[in-house]
Amino acid sequence: MIPLTISEIATIVSGRIIGIDPAKIITEHAVLDSRKAETGTFFIALPGERVDGNQYVQQAINQGASFALTTSETTYPSIVVADAMVALGLLATEVRNRMQHCTFIGITGSHGKTTTKDLLSHLLAVSGETVVPEGSFNNELGVPLTILKCTEKTKFCVVEMGARHRGDIASLCEIARPQIGVVLVVGSAHVGEFGSREEIAKAKGELIDALTPIGTAILGDYDSFTPHMADGKRCKRILFGEKNECDVRAADLEFREGRAHFDLVSSSGRAPVALRLLGLHQVANALAAAAVALEVGLSMDSVAAALSTAEIASKWRMELHDIDELLLINDSYNANPESMQAALRTLALLTQERGGSSWAFIGKMHELGESEQEEHLKIGRLASELGVDHLVSIGSDLYLNGLALDIQAGDEMLTHYFLTQEEALGMLPHVQPGDVVLVKASRAEHLDELSEKIIAQWQVVQE
Repeated sequence: MIPLTISEIATIVSGRIIGIDPAKIITEHAVLDSRKAETGTFFIALPGERVDGNQYVQQAINQGASFALTTSETTYPSIVVADAMVALGLLATEVRNRMQHCTFIGITGSHGKTTTKDLLSHLLAVSGETVVPEGSFNNELGVPLTILKCTEKTKFCVVEMGARHRGDIASLCEIARPQIGVVLVVGSAHVGEFGSREEIAKAKGELIDALTPIGTAILGDYDSFTPHMADGKRCKRILFGEKNECDVRAADLEFREGRAHFDLVSSSGRAPVALRLLGLHQVANALAAAAVALEVGLSMDSVAAALSTAEIASKWRMELHDIDELLLINDSYNANPESMQAALRTLALLTQERGGSSWAFIGKMHELGESEQEEHLKIGRLASELGVDHLVSIGSDLYLNGLALDIQAGDEMLTHYFLTQEEALGMLPHVQPGDVVLVKASRAEHLDELSEKIIAQWQVVQE
């Protein structure tokens, strides 16, 4: 964090100091989990539904935290506040206000946020200290925590913004005040909560609404809503995509060994990119990151080179495991109709290259509302159209209650329906060397555990 005295922090959060020298200078970053407390951190004790952070102040201090923001009286170094959540937001807002030397970049979209964040971390680091969220810290807790990691040397701060309701992103923008706003795509994720894609678009558009006239809107050309979010606004607009009219685009796109190769094109020039990230859908994420990097002054050649060496830092997103002639794609972190389609297309292309059979171990997609049944059926139909050999449905009552796939007569795709992961694992003896396996579902289905079991059992069988 940028240097602040205990007295300054107490003033910002309207708190009362207990057991700390008010003149002590704090440069540590904040943690919410006492188990992560260590030297170089301070602890924010949030009350929760199941556990109360105030009960863990002693543990945090004993592990090295310099002090705690708490709502309860304590004998340990602390600042007592009325509301720890409000205090977190106030502190982050003040830190942001003092970070005049730093460019704040907000990212939102129905999918691709975390991958784009990881790419930006790799691209921008060559130009200066860059702070990005841990994992998917994209809410009213994650955004302030990310900002509090900024130091006097931080040149770029990337803030990932998610939304469950209208107004969520607007509230996050009041804290982060981004100079650059990136909207990747408006998809079907969370349509069950918002009611329609139009409402999702309005929620995502709050990021662009928050930009000042000297801000920059970087918009994806992958749906009918996003390209128009800056219409009528005075801020600069940069459109990225694969069409000739896009300001930052991919040309001569090819797909080799599961990865995209293309020429990155903008007014700055043209340079070849060979992504290491798995899946054709990664092109959009790469273009978004490239548009940001070019906007803040990086050269075309350095951007293209960095994209060609970037790896995804976050877990369970199109992870590729090549184990004893079995290729497994673990994409179990999340799922919505668009990302499910992208994963199935990647599975089909990789299988064509290897010559074996394709296996799609698919779990339920959540938060689709009334469209849930139809969206799951569409995925089944797409798998059939792509020539997937085996569709393995796990724990999906949509199928088990008699809602069958209406695939074409004579279709060669074999479908298998199981209630549990353990039952689905019974298909593993039928998988052969040279086959490709995809594991994908919403995070709540815990199919990352299935991926680990498949890898472990396959290695035992091959031995």
